[in-house]
Amino acid sequence: MEAGEKPLIGIASLSSETYIRAIREAGGVPVVLPNTDGDTGGLEEYLTRLDGLLLPGGADIPPSEYGEEPHPTYRPLDNDRFQFEKALAHAWIEQTDKPMLGICLGSQWINVASGGSLVQDIPSEFGINHKDITHQVTVEPGSRLSRIFGQTEFEVNSLHHQAVREVGKRLRIAARCPDGIVEATESTDPDRFLIGVQWHPEKLLPGNQLQAKLLKAFVEAAAETRAGRSLAGGESVKAETRSGP
Repeated sequence: MEAGEKPLIGIASLSSETYIRAIREAGGVPVVLPNTDGDTGGLEEYLTRLDGLLLPGGADIPPSEYGEEPHPTYRPLDNDRFQFEKALAHAWIEQTDKPMLGICLGSQWINVASGGSLVQDIPSEFGINHKDITHQVTVEPGSRLSRIFGQTEFEVNSLHHQAVREVGKRLRIAARCPDGIVEATESTDPDRFLIGVQWHPEKLLPGNQLQAKLLKAFVEAAAETRAGRSLAGGESVKAETRSGP
C-alpha cells in the first residue's frame, strides 16, 4: 500500500500502545477513539470515515447484557467505556460491512453484541486456568482464520478468565483450546472480515511473524474497503440502514 492509500483503523478505548504499534506495523493508520463521558455522539462519523475497527482487551462486560447475574469474579468495565463500546460494537456490526477485529474483551463484545453469551469465569466453571499462561489453539479447517494463518495449530498467550459460551447470530467458532474453551469466532459471511480472538496477538509482536499475519490481514481488508469506498464515491454504510426510520 502507498502512503495515501493506508486505511484508517479506529482503536476503541485504547488500553495499551501495543495496539497502535501493531496497526502501524501492519500498514494502517491508527485512530484512537475516546470514550469520554460515554459520549456516542460521534458514532456516525466513525462509521463513515473509518475503514476498520479494533476493539481491544479490558475488564468484563456486564452480564445483564446477556441475561445473567454477575459472578463473584466479575470485574466491571468503567461505565463510560461500557456505554461507548456497547453502542460502537452494535453500530459497526449492524450498520456497516467494514472489517472488525476484537481482541480478548473485544472478541467477547463481538459475541455479546451479536446476541451471544459468555462463560463468566473459566476457573470456577471448568476448573482450568486461562490467565497468564500460554497454550495451544486448534483453528477450524476451512475457516477464514485458517486461511490467514496458513496452519491450524499454534501456541498463543492467554490473559482471560471469560470466554464465549453461546455463539452469537451470524458467527461461528473459528478456534478452540484443547480443553474445549472457545478461542476465536468469525462471521459466517465469507465476504466479511469480522473476527474475534481471545489471545493478544499485539503483545506477541514484532517477534511473532505468525500473529503478524492476523493484523496484516485485518489492515489489508480495511484497505480493500477504503479502495471500494473511493470507487463508490464515499458510500460506507449499509443501504438498508440509511433508508430506515
